[in-house]
Amino acid sequence: MASPPKKKGLISHGIAAQNRKARYDYKIGETIEAGLQLVGPEVKSLRAGRATLSEAWAGERDGEMWLFNCYIPEWQAGSFVSHFEPRRPRKLLVHRKQVESLAGAMSREGATIVPLDIHFNERGLAKILLGVAEGKKQHDKRAAIAERDWQRDKSRMMRNKGRE
Repeated sequence: MASPPKKKGLISHGIAAQNRKARYDYKIGETIEAGLQLVGPEVKSLRAGRATLSEAWAGERDGEMWLFNCYIPEWQAGSFVSHFEPRRPRKLLVHRKQVESLAGAMSREGATIVPLDIHFNERGLAKILLGVAEGKKQHDKRAAIAERDWQRDKSRMMRNKGRE
């Protein structure tokens, strides 16, 4: 019996959305993987890779963790009735101890909870990787760029040295 054909362009597992500027703007400390409470069309839109995390952040509300300002657009092939808002707050599924430790880090250290990526695990469930982050100063960002350039130049010199 042949397996059904797969739909092209949809993500079954792997990264669906990534916040690439987060590692540039913040020093990422501890990371936590959490589940996302989504409705059906949101999952299909995520599988199409159409979400944006660039302005998103996580915070505590009423003893629970929520994801704010994450943009997941409407699924166009869905029904004529829209079931959600693209930037609505979404509940994060984390353990109680993790909520308490994240809330403590936010209040004590002045840290921010930044989403790093949304991915689908092996079982096909949508998960989000959260990082406890501290903001970088402008001179820290410049130093990181200079270090990255030096490492690239150094590896290029070592690679070319063997050819001479």
